[in-house]
Amino acid sequence: MLDAIRWDTDLIRRYDLAGPRYTSYPTAVQFHSQVGTFDLLHALRESRKALRPLSLYVHVPFCANICYYCACNKVITKDRGRALPYLQRLEQEIQLIACHLDPGQKVEQLHFGGGTPTFLSHDELRQLMGHLRQHFNLLDDDSGDYGIEIDPREADWSTMGLLRELGFNRVSIGLQDLDPAVQRAVNRLQSLEETRAVIEAARTLQFRSINIDLIYGLPKQTPDNFARTVEEVINLQPDRLSVFNYAHLPERFMPQRRINSHELPAPAEKLQMLQRTIEQLTAAGYRYIGMDHFALPDDELAIAQEESTLQRNFQGYTTHGHCDLIGLGVSAISQIGDLYCQNSSDLTQYQNLLGGAQLATSRGLVCNQDDRIRRAVIQQLICNFSLDFEAIEQQFNIDFRGYFGELWPQLQAMAEDGLIKLSNENIEVLPAGRLLVRSVCMVFDAYLEQQNRQRFSRVI
Repeated sequence: MLDAIRWDTDLIRRYDLAGPRYTSYPTAVQFHSQVGTFDLLHALRESRKALRPLSLYVHVPFCANICYYCACNKVITKDRGRALPYLQRLEQEIQLIACHLDPGQKVEQLHFGGGTPTFLSHDELRQLMGHLRQHFNLLDDDSGDYGIEIDPREADWSTMGLLRELGFNRVSIGLQDLDPAVQRAVNRLQSLEETRAVIEAARTLQFRSINIDLIYGLPKQTPDNFARTVEEVINLQPDRLSVFNYAHLPERFMPQRRINSHELPAPAEKLQMLQRTIEQLTAAGYRYIGMDHFALPDDELAIAQEESTLQRNFQGYTTHGHCDLIGLGVSAISQIGDLYCQNSSDLTQYQNLLGGAQLATSRGLVCNQDDRIRRAVIQQLICNFSLDFEAIEQQFNIDFRGYFGELWPQLQAMAEDGLIKLSNENIEVLPAGRLLVRSVCMVFDAYLEQQNRQRFSRVI
């Protein structure tokens, strides 16, 4: 049974390392400036020839208020007028990208992220979606996975009604924690009533899926008060939950410097929070999908995992990994065939480039054969908790044991420790190793030794 997890504190302490989240392999840390607009146009042409379906990600960076824990690319402003020049450039980018694709390429997945997408006015949201529909083949029969991130403080019934009318059928709701003391410590005051109102609106308006985001490890959190938050969230009955480990990296993310590090829970308390959360969610019928994600058994992610068709990309766990991912907006990342590319993360530079009728690609990477092999291995492990050597051998015409021979001692050590079951035919991530699947994937990461581990969050 795929949702089985066995908690092993000793194992967790030994393998709780800092490492990538593997929304891609190679990870974004490997992106470099030698990849640019020419590479993107070439990849778009290949996508058009193959008539591959599309997944669109649209980044809206604006927030009215700052949350101290946030590590996203965002612009904090009360001035709603700042969105207008950005939207003008975003619409230019949509036009520039779309003209290199085929109208027959269907958009199976669409996601608005941020920032706070509902920072935009109703008219701005309507115009942006109209522009996307004009230039891309968006589905109009509600069969696509069209999601948007929601801050309940920035949305009401009329907002939810508009989003449903525009074609959105999935919502991801930022909650993080319900305890008032924790909320004050991270500058995000949000009542249970506000959150419940948005969820009730989504259900009434027949949104297909509701996800709630929680974070453990925030200042003033304790195992007891976080357990109360989890209990309240279970009562809201979301289809999916993301329970993220807060990574305190104030040297990289300026807003985190406003957090009092003395108020952060100790590592042992964080472990206790995660353990209790898993127990609570499992008892409530949620399945552990992997990498902080839980879903009800009838959710598409849980079903895909049962059928070994689950995939992972910059959208997280997905059933649309076969699509080419087009990232639109400041800092957005695209994955088109073997190309990864990212737009400039600087808002002014992004807008200036598009103002000059140029695409805003600033860096990226083109996968080589070794990258493709390791990507396939990591994808199987992180999505299905298993790896069939023969499938990799047939796909890439290699001898698995020969190709990864130098890794065998590390894998054998993990097998002896009870993380994995290792044979000559496959790797199976055992229940005690599923929380640590990132550590198993890291064995196959050819770039990890060259990297500064401080750039990454810890596994647990």
